[in-house]
Amino acid sequence: MPRPPLDPDARIDLHTHSDRSDGTESPAVLVREAAAAGLDVVALTDHDGVSGWAEADRAGRRHKVVVVPGVEISCSWHGVSVHLLGYLVDPGHPGLTEELGRTRESRRTRLRRMVELLAAEGFPVSYPEVLALAGDEASLGRPHIADVLVGNGRYASRDEAFADVLASGSPFHVGHYAPGPVHATELVRAAGGVAVMAHPFAAARGTLVPDAVIGEMARAGLLGLEVEHRDHDPEQRAHGRELARRLGLLTTGSSDYHGAGKPNRLGENLTDPEVLDAILGAGSGHPLLGDSG
Repeated sequence: MPRPPLDPDARIDLHTHSDRSDGTESPAVLVREAAAAGLDVVALTDHDGVSGWAEADRAGRRHKVVVVPGVEISCSWHGVSVHLLGYLVDPGHPGLTEELGRTRESRRTRLRRMVELLAAEGFPVSYPEVLALAGDEASLGRPHIADVLVGNGRYASRDEAFADVLASGSPFHVGHYAPGPVHATELVRAAGGVAVMAHPFAAARGTLVPDAVIGEMARAGLLGLEVEHRDHDPEQRAHGRELARRLGLLTTGSSDYHGAGKPNRLGENLTDPEVLDAILGAGSGHPLLGDSG
């Protein structure tokens, strides 16, 4: 049975992170904060994992917020980092489950090696500290190292730690396995999900993939581009809208919220309800969370 259209005034944020990856709030607190920020719909899109969905479901029902289940998949194209948002995927799909598990394990191995390199140079960090801070269910990332370094007084913030020792060009940086963006797009579609490329034009984050690669992703089933994002300047947003028009893609907006981990605020960029309706119509892998409609 088709879902009724969303309220045309619904406030929708389709990219957030909890402490199940590199956010600082639990899924329940994140959803509570989304309600307090006046959001009607929020997507939980932790890095390379879906362990926060059940908690977000309970919180969504409690706070009357519709939660779109999602995941942000770490991808790589010839060494260039690409992030793919997968909404409404089947979390039990064998191909997707295997790929996400491989990435999470590689993240764990990579973080252990980075901590070893840092500790050997006298930085106040140990792998047990990182694991204790992250928790058993988190998909590990460099922000967890940063948080230990901040907690131990070496740096004042995550940004300072990244700028000094954790960025990609640092001698302490270690890479991790990540699927290609076209393959990841195909996996999301095979798992009944909807693929949207995250912050594709954020040049300040590093090298970008060419538009031709985005075209390949579109042919593989990409449905949209996250255009309205704080890391896109007006020129980049205009380019994103034009590229989406040429490729027949949707455009979304979101906060990329990380709690206290980043300055991004819930609802600072929003997605049009008609766009979310199209996403919901295209996804079949998993139902919405916190939704009685």
